[in-house]
Amino acid sequence: MGIDLSLIWAVIIAFGVMMYVVMDGFDLGIGILFPLVKSKGERDVMMNTVAPVWDGNETWLVLGGAALFGAFPLAYAVVLSALYLPLILMLLGLIFRGVAFEFRFKAKAAKRHLWDKAFIGGSLTATFFQGVALGAYIDGFEVVERVYVGGAFDWLTPFSLFCGLALIVAYALLGCTWLIMKTEGRLQQQMHDMARPLVFVVLAVTGIVSLWTPLAHAEIAARWFSLPNLFWFIPVPLLVLLCTWALLRAVAGNAHYSPFLLTLALIFLGYSGLGISLWPHIIPPSVSIWEAAAPPQSQGFILVGALFIIPFILMYTAWSYYVFRGKVTEEDGYH
Repeated sequence: MGIDLSLIWAVIIAFGVMMYVVMDGFDLGIGILFPLVKSKGERDVMMNTVAPVWDGNETWLVLGGAALFGAFPLAYAVVLSALYLPLILMLLGLIFRGVAFEFRFKAKAAKRHLWDKAFIGGSLTATFFQGVALGAYIDGFEVVERVYVGGAFDWLTPFSLFCGLALIVAYALLGCTWLIMKTEGRLQQQMHDMARPLVFVVLAVTGIVSLWTPLAHAEIAARWFSLPNLFWFIPVPLLVLLCTWALLRAVAGNAHYSPFLLTLALIFLGYSGLGISLWPHIIPPSVSIWEAAAPPQSQGFILVGALFIIPFILMYTAWSYYVFRGKVTEEDGYH
């Protein structure tokens, strides 16, 4: 039996997107939480926790997009044609946020509030339209003879807008628990106080999306409740409740590291639920990874490069987080 290159590439892309969601999620979450912290010094600390690593986190977004283009060109063409507007708005948000990272510390005190607003607005915009794009992706795309035939605003639905709001809450919790892990003193206590209500809101929006998805998409409901998929799906909500309970206990006990790790587990469980809902369709609701795949020769050629470069990305990512480990303080920075 030959190697299933389409399956390998689907795993690589899924891994890359998951890495982006996790690693860019907490620094977007910091921007979302920025308006709730008024002290200049504490805002400096918040940005300093991610300043050395935030741009490296974007690598996974580039990897995912490039891999989709090379391995599944049909999916790349359809998804981008359907989601041009939300993806452009997401990228604009990321640009404003990136510029704010570079210029906020260099700006005069009288102008710093402008870069604070750019950081907040860019983080909210990027997160919201990521969620909107995700909701539209779950809704599916109208494809006829391998061409997207839907409208420019088909992505604009109540479900996709709610997914945008839900992702804002999820990233806020991720950023909150990151700051619990990376800060100390008053800022850390404020994040501890904020984490508990955020956990309940995340649980609520997760429940709403989980109910809305099968009710609005009959094909997803059939996939959830058919065998053997049901055996894969049943553990997901149970593990979500278990992680939520453990997260609330960790927050109540003023733990430093476990809240962030448990939030990562919640994000992963939500991502796995998405995978169970859509697999093996890369263009929902009906185009599979094999139907959207590039020729095997193309997939094999770019796989050689991917297997060379991905370990380097993982190594420099791990090294950067290792170098900038530990707490961040207003007086000393990293220590």
